[in-house]
This record gives sequence, structure tokens and C-alpha cells, in this order.
Amino acid sequence: MINRLSNRFLPSTKIGRSFRWNISSFVGEDSFIRGVHSAEVFAISLQTCKDIRFLQKLHASIFTHGLGDNIYFGSKILRFYSEFGGLCESRSVFAKINNMNISLWNFAIVGYHRTGQFAEALLLYQNLKSKGIGIDSSSATFSLKASTELGLLEIGKAIHVDTLKIGLNSDKFVGSSLVGLYSRFELIEAGLQAFYEIFDKDVVAYTSMITGCASFPEFHAQMAFRIAFDMHVEGLSANRVTLVSLFDVAGQLQALRKGQSLHCYAMRRGIDLSDEALQTGIVDMYARCGASHLAASMLRQMGRTYIASWNAMLSGLIQWGKGAEALTYFVNMEEAMILPDPITLSNIMAACADIGCSYLVKDIHGYLIRRNISLDLVVMTSLVDLYSECGKIIYARKLFDEILVRDTVLYNVILSGHLRYRKVGEAFRILRSMLEEGIDPNSATMISFLSAFSDLNDTRLGKWVHGFILKYDLNSNFDLCNHILHMYAKWGCIDTARYIFGSMKMKDLFSWTILMICYMECGHVDEALLLYQLMQQEGEKPDSTILITLVKAQMELGHLAKVKEIHSYIYRNLLMKDSATMNSIIIAYAKCGRLDIAETIFSSIGKETLSPWNTMMSAYGIHGNAEEVLKMFYEMQRKNISPDAMTFTSVLSACSHCGLVEEGLHIFKVLNTEHHVSPSDEHYNCMVDLLGRAGQLDQAYDLVKHSPLKDKTSALCALLGACKIHNNMELGEVIGERLLELDPHNPGIYSLVSNMYSEAYMWSKATTLRNKVRVKGLRKTPGFSLIKIDEYIVEHD
Repeated sequence: MINRLSNRFLPSTKIGRSFRWNISSFVGEDSFIRGVHSAEVFAISLQTCKDIRFLQKLHASIFTHGLGDNIYFGSKILRFYSEFGGLCESRSVFAKINNMNISLWNFAIVGYHRTGQFAEALLLYQNLKSKGIGIDSSSATFSLKASTELGLLEIGKAIHVDTLKIGLNSDKFVGSSLVGLYSRFELIEAGLQAFYEIFDKDVVAYTSMITGCASFPEFHAQMAFRIAFDMHVEGLSANRVTLVSLFDVAGQLQALRKGQSLHCYAMRRGIDLSDEALQTGIVDMYARCGASHLAASMLRQMGRTYIASWNAMLSGLIQWGKGAEALTYFVNMEEAMILPDPITLSNIMAACADIGCSYLVKDIHGYLIRRNISLDLVVMTSLVDLYSECGKIIYARKLFDEILVRDTVLYNVILSGHLRYRKVGEAFRILRSMLEEGIDPNSATMISFLSAFSDLNDTRLGKWVHGFILKYDLNSNFDLCNHILHMYAKWGCIDTARYIFGSMKMKDLFSWTILMICYMECGHVDEALLLYQLMQQEGEKPDSTILITLVKAQMELGHLAKVKEIHSYIYRNLLMKDSATMNSIIIAYAKCGRLDIAETIFSSIGKETLSPWNTMMSAYGIHGNAEEVLKMFYEMQRKNISPDAMTFTSVLSACSHCGLVEEGLHIFKVLNTEHHVSPSDEHYNCMVDLLGRAGQLDQAYDLVKHSPLKDKTSALCALLGACKIHNNMELGEVIGERLLELDPHNPGIYSLVSNMYSEAYMWSKATTLRNKVRVKGLRKTPGFSLIKIDEYIVEHD
């Protein structure tokens, strides 16, 4: 019987001899002589084992034949128990094998890792150490991978220390696992250190580091290309995984040229581009770089297109604001009989919101039901988001309540919707439900709250959210720290913003910009300039926003030489094409008294857009050169450049200063009818000033009374000054009483009306007003001026 089984399963005599030799090496020569036929049968049966019940019976037979502590059979049974999910049985088998051979321990650790039982792998690693057997590359590598999968950074660090003690940190497998561990926890510097310690780096090690860098587009994405270059210098060729990570980096950085070079490299190397991951990576790169035509060409060239590639195409189009084109590609998908998946449907809903078709949310919902598409959590989340986007928050909440299984993303969507519509109380109730369900909030959850409360200027709730972030240890997230900083900066809490900025371990350009703008808005110009110097010491290069802020700071202080320095920096770094930066330079020179330099800059830049024209007109207005403002206005019309509200403010102000009443009235009348610009408060104030200067006080007062101005204080103040100039005390008294009614707590208005009475020798009324001011405790803020003496700014009241 046994011989027949042996002949059936071992057709070759040579193979049979080899197999018997392998068995004898595990069980020993004596065991082999006594029970070779039984061992052969058990070994063959183990190879054909397909379920845990058969394995349990076979294990019992092996045990009854006295082979229960055999290393060979124990390792095989251990592997199959791990694969079939028999955790208790696998533990029992391993415990019965009294073996100090590290190979068996490694076999068990690898088996547990491959079957997803990461905690058991780590437990074996701890036992391996405690028994003094020692560790090697295999046990350290898979234990590090288990720590990464379980999110146990401290255990991973402890294993790293173990490898350092015996010099395993230079092993390429251990080093790659360490890179993966530290990348998982956003400790990219530690990952780089582990990478550089690897003695003999291979493609796997390089790819691990490139993939880790690709996870940090804000800081280390460029480093991925440098590491890839080093790999090329070492004579190593990138594999599919390497290329997928590099395509991802190129897409993040929108580096089209580098992405095209990678594509050409893959074609030269003869790499099969029809691989799903690689094809999707190429399409995604082109789509994210804005080259949708190249992405579409890639889709057409592939003999087989994957749904993931179409999803990448749709996502890239939406990213570039081409929602309508994304919908067209969705129609093409259906025509090509490519079934959409949840990600496709989420992209389509995002496209509808992007092009303002959120009103179609019910149609989309109906489409999903009609096509009998499974509404999984991803699709349901997108639907809730789309209902929220189109203002149907009640429908969004109803759909949310019907979902039984929820996750953090779904909660973030419904919370963001309620906070967008200022339903703060309901948002807090949803947050409470989230915590009660055991779902932990993440950084996106808190960013929604911080954005809402900074806009609402609710310091109490904002501080509560900050405390909540500290309690749940979320303050290590970089984006979240920036939002906390922005919230306090927006409130004008300089000391708190400065403290948070100083405590941030990582800072980007946005962090520096937030604090610098905070200093500027709170009047701390000198501190803004000191912050810029510190930023330069840190090696951070300013962008247009920071340059504009710096120009404004130097302009406020009247530092002409510093403005020239910034202007030189702009030219050295070829930033002249940025219109906002150049406009700020024009205004700065004008305010520092160098209108001639402002004119030169204006003549040297492009004038196709409206922005530089408005800036130069404002510069002329600062110097009271009203004639030049009007000349520019008429030149704009000749060049068919449409004016906006800011243009008309400058023009009406120029008419006021030149006394061009008829022309000003004509421009004010055609402002809406011909140019489709709705008159603003500034326009009405300019007209009141124009009529007041011309002595047409009654007409000016009639304009104010019938205007749609929400706050008429500024216009009435200008008219009151005109009444004083033209000695119209009758109308001046009416306007003065009206002003005191509108703003009874403004000391400046009391002073203005009192001065008018004094100049008309109406001393009793002037004294009465001054007494009211004294009784109310109102004080007028004194004015001051700045005078530059050598390198110092001297302030005078």
C-alpha cells in the first residue's frame, strides 16, 4: 500500500531519493530508517492539504506516529495553520518544537507576517530575544514590517536599536524596512539616515526611499529625483515600483518635463507599460500636470485600459477645473463598456460640484439607483458631500443618518457641511456622536472647525478646539499647526501666534507668511522685517505674497532704499512677470516720493490687463496728479481695456480734485449703464466730495439721502467739511445732528461739529458738545507722523 502511494506521488526514482534525503536531514538517520514510508505519506498529504479540518486530522496522525516534535513537519504544519487562520493551533505546534534553530523561528515570523498576524510575529520576535537565540536579517526585517503595519513606532525603534547593536542596520533588507517604518510615521529624516547607513544598496532599498520621499510633497518630493539619479549612477535600473513612485512625484510637483523623461526611459528599457499600476501612474502624472491631451493619448494607445487609469484621468481634469471635460470622459467610459467603480462616481460628483451643476445631485442619486450600482461607503460619502455643497444640508443629514457603518471621512464631510452653513451647535452634536461611536477625529476634522471659528471670530470656541487637538495629540500634524497659527493670527493674538510659530518643528512658506501678515495687520512693521531676516537665515525663499508684504512694510516706514533692494531681488530672481508684485513696487515708489521711477516701471511692464493701469492711476492720485489720471482713463478706452470699480474710484476722485463737475456727473451716470459696474460707497463718497467742493451742497445732500449707502457717515463728514468751507451753517447743523445720531460714540465727529460751531462763533453749542464728550469719557486718538533721520524713524505726534 505504502509502496503504491510512493510510486503514485513520486514518479521519478531520482526525485524520490532526493525527497528521502531531505526528510532524513530533518528527522535524523535513525528515524528515517524506521518510518520513512510514513514520513513520505505525511509529507505528500501536507502538500495537498486544502482546509483546516483536513490539516487537523493529518496533524493528529503525525502526532500518533511519534513525529509531533519533528522540525520538518512542525514547520510545514505551522505554515498551514497560519494560512488557514488557526492561530491557537499554530502556537501549540511551535511550543512543542524544542528547537534553538533560528531558521525555524524566522520561518514562523515570516509565516505570521504573510498571513497578516503581525502581533504574533512581534511576539515571536520578543521570545526569540528572551531565549538568547539571537536575531538575524530575516527576523529583524519582518518584525520591522509588522511594527509598521500595526503602527507601533516605539517597538520599531527598539528593533532598530537591536539591529544597531549587532551591525544589521547596514543590511539592505533591514535598512529598507527601517525606511518604510519611518516613512509611515512621517519621520523622513530618520528614514534618510537609515537609508544612508545601508552598505550595499539595491533597487529595493532605493525604491523604498523614493516611495518614502514621494509621501511628502511639501518638503522632500524633489529629493526623490536626486535619489533616483544616485541609483542610476550606481548602475541600477529602476523597476516598475520605482517608476510608479517617480511618476507620482512628477505629478505632485507638476513637473511635466521630468514625467516625460521617465516615460521615455520606460519605453527605452522595454518595460511593459500595459501593467495596471504603471499605466495608471503615467496617466495620473500627465493629468495632474495639466497635459490632459497626453493622458488621453496614453489611454488610447493601451490595448487594455483599466478603471484606475480612467479615474486618474477624471481626477486630473477636476484638479485643473475641467469638470465639463471630465463629464465627457465619463460618457466615453460608458460607451466603451467600462463599468464605473466607487472612485469614478465620486469623481463625477466632484465634477458636478466643480462646474456648478450641484443641482443635479438628485439626478445622480437616481442614476445610481437605476443602474443598481452598489452604494458603498465611498459613494455614500460623495453623495452626502454633494448634497452639502448644493445647500441641501437637510437631505445630506438624512442620508448620513441612514448610513449604518461610518468612518472618519464621512463624519468630516457632514461636519464640514454644517460648519459651512454656520450650524455650530449641530456640528458639536455630530462630533459628540462621532466620539461615542469610537471613531477618532483626524486633522481634517479639526481643520474644518478651525476654519469655521476663525471666520466667525469666535475665540472661545476656537480655543476649545485647540485644547481638543492637544488632548487627542493631533498637534504634530503640519497642516493643522498652520491652521492653528492662522486662526490666532486672524484674531490678532500676536503673542500666541508667535509662541505657536516658535514651537512648530517644521515650517513652510505658508507658516512664515501667516505670521508676517499678522505683524503687518497689527502694526508691528519692524517685527515683520526681523521675521523676514530670520526666514532668509533659515534658507527659505520668499514668494510673491511675502514680497508684497515686505514692500508694504517698507512703504509704511518710508524706506526708499529697502524698496529698491526688494526691487533688485525681484529682477535677480526673474519675478517681473508677476503683476501683483510689480504693482506693489509701483505704489511703494509713489508713496516714497519717486513717481518718476513708478512711471518707468509702468512703461516697462505689460499693459494688456487692467491691474497695472489701476495701480498707476492710484499712484498719480497719491501725488494729486488728477490730469494724468484722466489721461490714462481715456487711453484705456482707446485700447479697449474695460474699467472696473477701482478705476472709477480713481477717476471720480480726479474729477473732484480738478473741479470737473459735469464730467464727473456724466461718468457716474454711465458707470452702471455702459460699463456694468454697480456704484459702491467709495463712488458715492467721491461724488459727494465733488459736489461739495463745487459748492453744490444741496445737490450733494440730496444724493446722500437717496443713496443706497449702508454707512453714510463718511459721505456726511465730507459734506460737513464742505458746509464749513462754504459757510452754509444751516445745512451744516442738519448734517451735524444727523452724524451725531448715526455715530454717537465717535469722538472725531464731536470734534468736527464742535469746530464748525466755533468757526461760526456759536460758542455755547461748541461748549455743550465738548461737555458731552467729557461726560461720556470719549477721547480722540492723536495723529502722528514719521520722519526719517539717517537710519532711524522718529515718530512725532
